[in-house]
Amino acid sequence: MTSVTKGATPPGGDVPDERGRTWTIRELADEFGVTTRTVRHYEDIGLISPERQGTTRIFHRRDRTRLGLVLRGKRLGFPLDEIAKIIDLYDAPRGRRSQLTYVLGQIDERRADLEQRRRDIEDALAELDTFERRCREELDTR
Repeated sequence: MTSVTKGATPPGGDVPDERGRTWTIRELADEFGVTTRTVRHYEDIGLISPERQGTTRIFHRRDRTRLGLVLRGKRLGFPLDEIAKIIDLYDAPRGRRSQLTYVLGQIDERRADLEQRRRDIEDALAELDTFERRCREELDTR
């Protein structure tokens, strides 16, 4: 197997084909702004599965894509078990009605949770504004 490393140009000066590109654990960690320990954790729980050559991990495009999906799911607040289900759907044949229905249900639940959190934050900010105003008014009267 011939892999292309970051920044390497094959003989002849052609730009490397992104489909054949591989990454090291350090390259992926740096690209996504996470630690190598985080990448190894996602491997340990089966969210990504790099090729192994001895003790060296070789990450392919599929691993990179899956890592990006995991991190996006985490940013959106999905638990890892839900992220795993959604990512597995990514690998499944497209268009299965039950899969799409499942994902849409998860999106609806997450959206409702985030909207509730936004309302809670807005309420907390309004309470702080009221409390601050009362404190300033009391200071002004003294």
